[in-house]
Amino acid sequence: MALIGANELKKKLLIEVDGQPYNVLDVFFATPTARGASTMVRTRLKNLLNGAVLEKSFKTSEKFAEPDVEMATVSFLYSDADGFHFMDQSNYEQFTISDEGVGEDRFYLKEGLNLELFKYNGQAVSLQLPQYVELAITSTEPGVRGDTAAGGATKVAKLETGLEVRVALFMKEGELVRVNTQTGEVAGRA
Repeated sequence: MALIGANELKKKLLIEVDGQPYNVLDVFFATPTARGASTMVRTRLKNLLNGAVLEKSFKTSEKFAEPDVEMATVSFLYSDADGFHFMDQSNYEQFTISDEGVGEDRFYLKEGLNLELFKYNGQAVSLQLPQYVELAITSTEPGVRGDTAAGGATKVAKLETGLEVRVALFMKEGELVRVNTQTGEVAGRA
């Protein structure tokens, strides 16, 4: 198996550190000012098993193994007491991820949504959501004329998955909105 050097790291690359699979979120090369010092690679890594994000520095001479991680395109089926159920689009195999494994991503999942799933050593471990998902507004208060005078022309709305977001005053119940899964903000109507 080919090893990946620290100087070859880039965003979205998968590496194994201390026997754990990580997704590289950010990479920054710090060139020292002292003579003879080696360049350091500062990274932000997301653990695929538990979702923890950590910052770690490496020397450029360090090497990492590629983890046994597969990406599979899956669709979300449903959730119950056992967890969240997904189906692989290529072979129709079904996977279940626990509530803890899904975490805050649960607010972006609705039936039929297609997304990427990381499988580590054959086990489903974590999700990679699309950048935007379309969700319906289930409850919101009506916008009152004159609310815009204070400058805050938004109101709180509850979406079909239980996520609470800020939407424009003119949006009503039943409308579809595009939600950014990284920031949790509404990007407009769907």
